[in-house]
Amino acid sequence: MTDTREDEVTLNRAKYGGRTAQRQAPASPRTPRITRLMALAIKFQDMVDRGEVRDYAELARLGFVTRARLTQIMNLLLLAPDIQHVLLGPDLGGVACPERQLRGISSLVPWSAQRRAWTRASRAAKESRASRHDSERRRRDSKVLSQHEI
Repeated sequence: MTDTREDEVTLNRAKYGGRTAQRQAPASPRTPRITRLMALAIKFQDMVDRGEVRDYAELARLGFVTRARLTQIMNLLLLAPDIQHVLLGPDLGGVACPERQLRGISSLVPWSAQRRAWTRASRAAKESRASRHDSERRRRDSKVLSQHEI
């Protein structure tokens, strides 16, 4: 059995009189956790459908998580397709709905009820985020003003 390992190492040769390394593009922003979990649920369901694993219990053992946690992740598949699409999109549109809140939404059976709950939750998340940014901006501005008074 052969194990391979690939590592990426960036060397700064300019420091030692060598050529300068080419500048790399800045790292892209991290994928939101809920997006990764949604994609994982889809991948896991595909594995079960194709027979790669027997059931969710086997997936839990392979993933070193409890069956309860795996069930929480897999229940994201119960969300309405348009909500799943938003969660998988490249940009959540500033909506950072916590996973715990999504679990409550996914427990609603009619998709219309899920959509209403999603709209309320995303609106509340946007308002909370806006007020948090406003308070941070006020705090930052007051700090700048106090530094100029010194």
